[in-house]
Amino acid sequence: MQASVERVKTPYGIEQTRVLLNSNYTAAYAIRDVGVDVIAAYPITPQTGVVEKLAEFIASGELDAEMIHVESEHSALSAVIGASAAGARVFTATSSQGLEYMHEVLHIASGMRLPIVMAVATRALSAPINIWCDYTDLMNARDTSWITFIAYTAQEVYDSLIEAYIVSEDPEVMLPAMVAYDGFWMSHTYEPLYIPVDREIVRKIVPRRSRITLDPENPVTMGSIVGPDYYYEIKYQQVVAMEQAYRSVRNADRIIEDTFGRRYEPIEVYRVEDADIAILTYGGIYGTLLDAVDRMRERGIRVGAMRIRLWRPFPAEDLVSKARNISTLIVVDRAISFGASISGPVALETIAAFHRVGSSPDVISIVAGIGGRPVTERDFEGMVETVFKLGRRAREIGTLYWGVRG
Repeated sequence: MQASVERVKTPYGIEQTRVLLNSNYTAAYAIRDVGVDVIAAYPITPQTGVVEKLAEFIASGELDAEMIHVESEHSALSAVIGASAAGARVFTATSSQGLEYMHEVLHIASGMRLPIVMAVATRALSAPINIWCDYTDLMNARDTSWITFIAYTAQEVYDSLIEAYIVSEDPEVMLPAMVAYDGFWMSHTYEPLYIPVDREIVRKIVPRRSRITLDPENPVTMGSIVGPDYYYEIKYQQVVAMEQAYRSVRNADRIIEDTFGRRYEPIEVYRVEDADIAILTYGGIYGTLLDAVDRMRERGIRVGAMRIRLWRPFPAEDLVSKARNISTLIVVDRAISFGASISGPVALETIAAFHRVGSSPDVISIVAGIGGRPVTERDFEGMVETVFKLGRRAREIGTLYWGVRG
C-alpha cells in the first residue's frame, strides 16, 4: 500500500487517510478492518491478491484470524460454512471457474441462513480458457439467494464489503452476500480511496450479534433432510429474507453515509433529469460511461447514465422511478444468457421491472465486453448512434452483440 500524508475528517469527525490500492487489496483492507475470525480460499486469477494480502495481515498480527488452506473452491466455501455455523465471522473470495465450482455449496450457505461474505473478482468462464473480465460467473449465481453488490470503484469495494456484513448479519436477513468487481480492470488497477485511521470505527458499525449456532451445550440441527411438507415454506422464508435485505441495504447505505460521508444507492444515475435516452450498465465500465455521456452532451445529445449497484435483491422500484422520464433505455450487459429471448441478464430483469408497472421506455439489450474485450467511450457513443439509426428495429432485434466480428 502506498499512503499519502493527506488525512481528512468527515463532517462527523471520523479521521480518514487517503491510500492507493487495487480492488483486491482494498477488499483485504475492508476484511481486516471489519475483523473476521476465519478465512478460507483457494487461489485463482484474478482474485488471489485478496487472500495473499489477508495472509500478510495475519502474519504481521494486524488481523487475528485463522487462514484455512484448502484444495478447492468447493472446500473453501464448505470450510467457512462450518465455521459460520459454529458462530465465527467468516470470509472467502473467488472468481470465474472457482465460483462455479462453489455453485452447489452456494445454495447450502443460503439455505442454512449463514451470514457469509465473499469477494468476487469477475472473470469469463472456460471454454475456451480466458482469464479476463466479464460477468458470466456472477450472473450464473443470480438465483442462489446471495445478496449481491456490484462495485465500480475501489472505494466502493471497501464500503460495500462493510455493508455486506451489516446486511448479512441482520437478524431479519441472515443470508450470505457477495461483492463483485471487475477482474483485472479493477482487481489489479490502483486508484485512490479513503479508509479510517482508526479501524475500530468500522467494528463499531458492524457489531457482533448473537445468533443460533452449533453448540454442544445447546444442540441444534442445521441442513437436515426436509420433505415436501415443509421444504417449500423454508424456501419461501428466503424470499421474505431477500425482501428484508433490500431494507437492510438501504439502512447500511445510511450508516456508511453518516460515518464516512459517502453516499450510495441501489441504482445510481448521472445526468438523467432531462435525458431522452440513457445507458444502464454495471461494474468498472460505468466510469467510462460517465465520460462518454459528457462527450455526447457536448454534441447536444441528451443522454444519461445509470448503474446497477445492487443486483440481488433486484431494486425494481428504484429503477422504474429513476428511469420514468426516459424514452429509450439501453442496457449494456457483460454476460450472455444463452438461449433466452433477451440475452442480457440485466436487460431481462429491467424489462420485467417495467412490465410490472404496465409501462416502460423502449429497453434495448446490448451485450458487450465479453472475455475482457474493452468497452470504450467511443463504443458507448456508437451504441447510441446505432440505436438512433435502427429506430424501432433495435427493440425488435432482441439483443445487439456489440463489437462481435463475423
